[in-house]
Amino acid sequence: VTLHLNPISSVHIHQKPLVFLLNSPLPLVWKLKTERLAPGIRRVFFVSLGSVVQFEKGNFSLSAEMEEKVFPEKNEHLLQWAQKEYGAVTSFTELKISRNIYIKVGE
Repeated sequence: VTLHLNPISSVHIHQKPLVFLLNSPLPLVWKLKTERLAPGIRRVFFVSLGSVVQFEKGNFSLSAEMEEKVFPEKNEHLLQWAQKEYGAVTSFTELKISRNIYIKVGE
């Protein structure tokens, strides 16, 4: 699955830390494609067991982290866990089948 990350239109270059929880019942390779995300900013990708994130070559991969995690099974529990763990959830998306996911990041 390719994860496309771009800032919202009102933000020229996104310069804030990001945390992603990428959960799947089957192990996946998450391929990351980014545009206009500032280098050197901490971005963390938590993935379900057996999954990996393939970062693009360049500066982005130097400040991005990937960690395998056991997530709660049901989406409601995952959302509650994320809110408790991080204090807020700005976006939650559930897809049955997809090759590409487009996410706009910003304020």
